[in-house]
Amino acid sequence: MRIVVVGATGNVGTAVLRRLAAVRAGGDGAGGTGAGHGGAHAATVPDAARGEVELVGVARRLPDAHAEPYASAVWHSVDVGATDAVDRLAAVFRGADAVIHLAWALQPTHDIPTQYRTNVTGTANVLAAVARVGVPQVVIASSVGTYRGVDVDGKHTPVDETWPTDGIPTATYSIHKAENEAALDAFEAEHPSVVVTRLRPGLIFQRDAAAEIRGLFLGHLVPMSIVRWVRWLVLPLPYPFVFQAVHADDVADAYWRAVDRRAGGAFNIAASPVLNPPRLARAFGMLGAVRIPLRLLRGIVTLTWRLRLQPTDAGWIDIAAGVPIMRTDRARTVLGWEPRHTSEDALRALVAGFADGANVPASGPLRG
Repeated sequence: MRIVVVGATGNVGTAVLRRLAAVRAGGDGAGGTGAGHGGAHAATVPDAARGEVELVGVARRLPDAHAEPYASAVWHSVDVGATDAVDRLAAVFRGADAVIHLAWALQPTHDIPTQYRTNVTGTANVLAAVARVGVPQVVIASSVGTYRGVDVDGKHTPVDETWPTDGIPTATYSIHKAENEAALDAFEAEHPSVVVTRLRPGLIFQRDAAAEIRGLFLGHLVPMSIVRWVRWLVLPLPYPFVFQAVHADDVADAYWRAVDRRAGGAFNIAASPVLNPPRLARAFGMLGAVRIPLRLLRGIVTLTWRLRLQPTDAGWIDIAAGVPIMRTDRARTVLGWEPRHTSEDALRALVAGFADGANVPASGPLRG
């Protein structure tokens, strides 16, 4: 089985390589970095698949291919948003059994056309290359952020994969995810022979992603050791900040299961429990959480973003406040997927990574 992973050096891509390398080595590969719990529902891999996985990594910035898990793949440098991307991707995809597309630009938020080039044009280029060479399956990284937002009361009713995917209109990330979902609808109609799979995870955490996440959401002016300074503080957050998370290794397991089973359609991917301000404060080791108005936090984030003191725009506040809570029944039933880490485990692993300055020198994105 030849699997091409596009965007294979970031948070999720590194975890996917780790998972697939473990499959090739004959292990279940469902473990990884970060604290876990339980083993009764560990992934099982058909014997026929073991040792037969050929990995191909695609990234704009190539990693150190001598370091694991990057050493497990053959590498190609391709900018998915470039004018020649379809030709270059098609050459890489030829003969592949599946393409997993993870490439995404969260920054720069002050330059939306640059984000669009990678996020929307890049996805269109991947799909065009898949169609050109007849790849049997394409697995796309979607997100809970593609879903239509809900109010506070709506958070009490979990949604399945049929919930509208027109996004949250004030968030660039959500707009781009929604555009890609529409593109996938059109692609499925035009190419019925290709199995199209969409994974829609909650927030994805792991220890190794600490430097990357700090840079993307807090900026490099904020030291990762800040988590050591906040333990005697309370966490000020709005009441609607209720959302789901999942460990990167559990998301990676879902990607492998989708490819192994050639399962099409959309899959919500999230662990329990649902994260709320008190649980967030507990994960950061803080004294507790205090409720503040959503409008106040949004105003503070907008002001500091416009002053370029930090890189996160207010659209991310709207996502955190507005995304629905997802049901994960379909992933459990169709993929046989079960998370090995709780959402609190995943967040605590990330916080520990902040405290210790964790990064991955072999990867440009994870080097931070």
